[in-house]
Amino acid sequence: MAERRKQSDSDTPRYNARVLVADDEEQMRDVLAQVLQAEGYAIDQASNGREVLEKVALANKTRPDIVLLDIGMPGSDGMQTLQTMLEQGIETPVIIITSRESGALVVKAMQIGAADYIRKPILDNDDIVLAVKRVLEYERMKQETPDSAASTSRPDPSERIIGSSPEMIAIFKIIGRVARTGATVLVTGETGTGKELMAEAIHNASDRRSGPLIKVNCAALPETLLESELFGHEKGSFTGALAQHKGRFEAAHRGTIFLDEVGEMTLSTQKKLLRVLQEREFERVGGTAPVQVDVRVIAATNRNLHNDVKEGRFREDLFYRLNVIPIHMPPLRDRKEDIPALVSYFLDKHRYSNVSLPARINEEAVGLLIEHDWPGNVRELENIIQRAVVLSRGELITPEQIVFQNEMNRYVLDVEQRVRAGASLDELIAEVRRQAAFAAMRTSDDDREKAAEQLHISLAQLDKIIAGADAPAM
Repeated sequence: MAERRKQSDSDTPRYNARVLVADDEEQMRDVLAQVLQAEGYAIDQASNGREVLEKVALANKTRPDIVLLDIGMPGSDGMQTLQTMLEQGIETPVIIITSRESGALVVKAMQIGAADYIRKPILDNDDIVLAVKRVLEYERMKQETPDSAASTSRPDPSERIIGSSPEMIAIFKIIGRVARTGATVLVTGETGTGKELMAEAIHNASDRRSGPLIKVNCAALPETLLESELFGHEKGSFTGALAQHKGRFEAAHRGTIFLDEVGEMTLSTQKKLLRVLQEREFERVGGTAPVQVDVRVIAATNRNLHNDVKEGRFREDLFYRLNVIPIHMPPLRDRKEDIPALVSYFLDKHRYSNVSLPARINEEAVGLLIEHDWPGNVRELENIIQRAVVLSRGELITPEQIVFQNEMNRYVLDVEQRVRAGASLDELIAEVRRQAAFAAMRTSDDDREKAAEQLHISLAQLDKIIAGADAPAM
């Protein structure tokens, strides 16, 4: 545990707050109680959801001001208890505490109404102390300004982003807090970090999830086509405009529009986008009648827009309109602890066939993945796992099937070293055959039929070579 900070006047609770510590482990309850009592809080304890509901329903001075609620309690677990509290109109703030490592659980807890979320094991007592103080201070501010209290009616999100690292947990919290608002979101991060999945997660967790999620890759279209795609055009507005065309903003009405690679927009298109964000209206290309839309905008870029603003490539006023809620997706090299969970997800997603069980992977192969720097981030990891599933024929993935991008175009067979080690000619030829098969699979985007055709062999021969079944008997 970290050394206890000396309590100052600013650390002292503003009012005599009572904390209910709810955990089925007596030792954990006692530890939390001691930490918070040292900060001047009054403490109650509960070992299950029923006791929590009884104590928060009290109308006297022993009613808690805040609840630390463990998820994994017997009977009514923490999520069920929190849901019941909200259904009964009990507004006591709750901090969820759990050892479960699930991004979806974090989002759900925040969406249902949890004030914060802390993971076990708790390595630093200050994490608990500061979380309690933050929540109580926020409750005090809500009491002083009642209109600022947030609604507790929360939709359930559909969240597909994998990760339990501190960086991802922080992002899940942001999703839970901002999804229901109409605030514009700017998602930044390197290519392959999952910016599009982030947009989907925000949309699916929002009140707009019954509406459309329209995606636009701003880098994939030239300026003239991009403007028409975004805002539509009137008949006869340009050569080839044979009929009125409604743009993506109109299609996204009462839903969400995701503007990927927004940093690639020209200054002219940026100006029109700024008007939509400011006034929620625009004109189609060649038109004069304003079109009003109710759209939530999520933008994404792998560029440094701060630098682009300084260098005049991106409008400063548009940047601040987009950057209301900034979310930075961390590169995979900064959250390597998430790699095993991502691998498991991709093994299940990319099965060898529709009737196959997920492929398995040994520790050595996982170790290689963890050591890699991942310039292509999560997208690169998914491609490598998909390829490894094919090369292993959906069975056990070993380091031999883990091929990184920078290794794809080179393979050096040290013939002299292998001969000195006692390898036979047949073994050397079998190794060359197998590496040639791997190369053909890579150049054919893992299409086995194309790879076999490229090597002028049958599909059955290719499968035998990849599986090592053509190797000489020892």
